[in-house]
Amino acid sequence: MIHKTKEGRIVSTAVVVSRSKRKHAVPRLTGAVGMAVAATPVAAQSAGSATVAAAELPAVTVSGTGDSNFKVDSTSSIKNPDKLLDTPRSITVIPQEVIQSTASASLTDVLRTVPGIAFGAGEGGNPVGDRPFIRGYDAQASTFLDGFRDIGSQSREIFNVETVEVTKGPAGAYDGRGSAGGSINITSKAPRLENFAEGNVSLGNADYKRATADGNWKFSDHGAFRLNAMVHDQDVPGRDVANQSRWGIAPTVAFGLGTDTRLTLAYYHMQSNDIPDTGIPYNNPTFNRRSDSIARTSFAGDGSPISVPRNTYYGLANRDFRKDQTDMGTIRFEHDFSPALKFRNQTRVARTHQDFIWTQPDDSQGNIYYGMVWRRANTRVSTVNTVANQTDLSGTVQTGFAKHKYAFGIEFAQEKSENDSYNVATGSNRCPSGPGAAGGYNCTTLLNPNPFDPWSGAISRANNPTNSKTNTAAVYLFDSVELGKHWLVNGGIRYDRYDANFTSAADSKGVRTDFGRTDNLFNYQLGIVFKPVETVSLYASFGTSSTPAGSFLTQGSDGNALGPDRSGNIGAMLAPEKNRAYEVGAKWEPLQRRLALTAALFRIDTTNARITLQDGTAAMAGDKRVQGFELGFSGNVTNDWAVFGGYTHLKSELRNAGGAGAAFGLANGTSFPNTPDDSFSLWTTYQVLPKFTLGGGAYYVSKIWGNESTNKWVPSYWRFDAMASYRVNKNLALQLNVQNLTDKVYYSQAYASHYATMAPGRAFIFSANVRF
Repeated sequence: MIHKTKEGRIVSTAVVVSRSKRKHAVPRLTGAVGMAVAATPVAAQSAGSATVAAAELPAVTVSGTGDSNFKVDSTSSIKNPDKLLDTPRSITVIPQEVIQSTASASLTDVLRTVPGIAFGAGEGGNPVGDRPFIRGYDAQASTFLDGFRDIGSQSREIFNVETVEVTKGPAGAYDGRGSAGGSINITSKAPRLENFAEGNVSLGNADYKRATADGNWKFSDHGAFRLNAMVHDQDVPGRDVANQSRWGIAPTVAFGLGTDTRLTLAYYHMQSNDIPDTGIPYNNPTFNRRSDSIARTSFAGDGSPISVPRNTYYGLANRDFRKDQTDMGTIRFEHDFSPALKFRNQTRVARTHQDFIWTQPDDSQGNIYYGMVWRRANTRVSTVNTVANQTDLSGTVQTGFAKHKYAFGIEFAQEKSENDSYNVATGSNRCPSGPGAAGGYNCTTLLNPNPFDPWSGAISRANNPTNSKTNTAAVYLFDSVELGKHWLVNGGIRYDRYDANFTSAADSKGVRTDFGRTDNLFNYQLGIVFKPVETVSLYASFGTSSTPAGSFLTQGSDGNALGPDRSGNIGAMLAPEKNRAYEVGAKWEPLQRRLALTAALFRIDTTNARITLQDGTAAMAGDKRVQGFELGFSGNVTNDWAVFGGYTHLKSELRNAGGAGAAFGLANGTSFPNTPDDSFSLWTTYQVLPKFTLGGGAYYVSKIWGNESTNKWVPSYWRFDAMASYRVNKNLALQLNVQNLTDKVYYSQAYASHYATMAPGRAFIFSANVRF
């Protein structure tokens, strides 16, 4: 609901699903922006008086009378103290309005609304989990939850998510070790000083069933309890056998809300039990001739996915499974010494467990040219334990004519992972006995696989794990300096002492080998903002990041893994990759500041990437670059019309990619894997009538290469979505979403060598949203 205050200011006090008319209703989109699962609302808004109650927070100012507003003014990080308009970086905040109106149920669903993000498929470490690429760089290990690194392999839910923030460009000064392309921070829901209860029940085709609940109870003048819960079960539209089933719960209690001293305790649990999708093999351009009498049925292809019906499934329903479980507890203590000096200490203990046997449709031996596919079993039993603590001092200070907004902090973290696997009897990858019973159903037909084949091979736990551990100690300082009316300077530095250790699995003699390395990482960023008028910012920025050995903790496809090269050397070639980024841009808030427009030109250079030399040894001698531009928009064009999205163009080049033997130099000049040249996204809603809103989405991604050799790829695609919602009364709203409206056949992930992930077909989701 949009209304005017006594001062004549127009504010939003609306939620997407049901608009409350109470005087102190907290805006669903804006009032919780910046709150973490262990944060209090006061911390997000306490630039003014710390005694204002959370339920009385001012909303982000918008103009209009419609139900939707996609403009968010700030991030949740104290390291970015200025409004987005005055922050010299490309940051996209995906608000609750967009999450709800698109019927998103996972982090991947949410991130598709941001151009410049592609999704890769990992083989052993994380075959079907979250693996986003930002500006061409793998950001799986640069995903954060409420400011804490969330390293464990998983597919993230959004039932307890308030906003998702995507920061582009090297984030070393902000986040420590990490991706050169950027990072993702998920902001969780937090208690408020009000009472409300809301629920959502959704049904759809492909046996889609989902229910969520969100309740908040004020139990004292300064205390509140919030509980979010979810249960979800669905098949995958257009795909056989694959199923997603999960449930989660997230209780949070806060004390001292609206006072100078606040304490928040939070717990999060989510677990899933899926039958994972297998994907579709590439029509491999290489060919290995068989020596037996089986006749060849097709010729070598061009490296794109083979052409088969959308529902073709190569896995085994009675063998394949994937189970994830995440548990984390967070304690946050905050104290405001004054409006200009604030203290925060937060601790997190987390455990992420992943367990799966997943069939990969292997094409590496050319079986597809004889009409067969080998059912390769990828397996994993992995547990990641994290303990982290952060302490921050932030505030403002005046020095002469300059006003400073600063943040100083220290951080300690220990991350440990153990990765084991299963022994699965899968036969020979050359399918010597052909498909069917003769080969124990380890091979199937290319065009007519039966996922219900009575496979009965042996499965046993390997009990031979690898172990990884990292200890990190960091100190950082940020300062945003306001130099008069028209100039701001934004700078930050961070020093990390990063200690990584890896213990291999036992070899044939039972010997395990230890590898370790300690690095001192120093990263910094500097930005200058010029404001010719209040609603326009022009900026230039420079930043660095470091990717040390073992930074993925063996949870994904680590380009700089901790361990020996082929000659057994573990010396300087394992030094951290160093990245530098340059960006210039402009931000504008026209239409009475209800719309935000952004434009940026950028370049990222990595001059010491890890590569393989011609003799097979490793060296930090790689050279690669990505450059491009992007446009963004979010907010209200008119009173009733809201938009969110943008366009990104990337030109990536592997300038020195190395390669062993005859492959040396062959990839030079090629594009990055998982990096589309062009991507576009648009989500828009229009309030046709006071109670009736229509919406739609358009998404384009150009051709994506799966590997550096550019011989495996998935084609470009357009996808279209639609939405209609009707608000029955203040307590009930109905919503219909149609995802992939045209039932487009396209691929959402490209693996480097064997397969591509088929995207879901058309999905209808009908939701009833209730709020009291």
